[in-house]
Amino acid sequence: MRDFRELDVWRKAHQLALDVYRTTDSLPKSEVFGITVQLRRAAVAIPTRIAEGCGRDGGLEFAACVNKARATASELEYLLLLCRDLGYLTAEAHEQLGGNAITVRKMMFGLVKRL
Repeated sequence: MRDFRELDVWRKAHQLALDVYRTTDSLPKSEVFGITVQLRRAAVAIPTRIAEGCGRDGGLEFAACVNKARATASELEYLLLLCRDLGYLTAEAHEQLGGNAITVRKMMFGLVKRL
């Protein structure tokens, strides 16, 4: 069992979730039950799945949780792209959040390879 708080990838994913929550406050109110919910769910699922994996018994179970989190990071990347293309996010906000999502995804890939 690992302490998820000690993992750099978890810390980055947690910060990404915080940033997504703050950013989605400015999305149109008509999207409260649409893209906003999906963005927040995806952003929170990434560090949650990493934390879940840390509580699992073996390396294979941990790797499976990290792989699910990595797939969710790709989902988040798309949702951010959609928001940018709809004009809900500025290019700068998209670049920052999307870049952070890509960084987290790459870190998870490296973590799984090490397992």
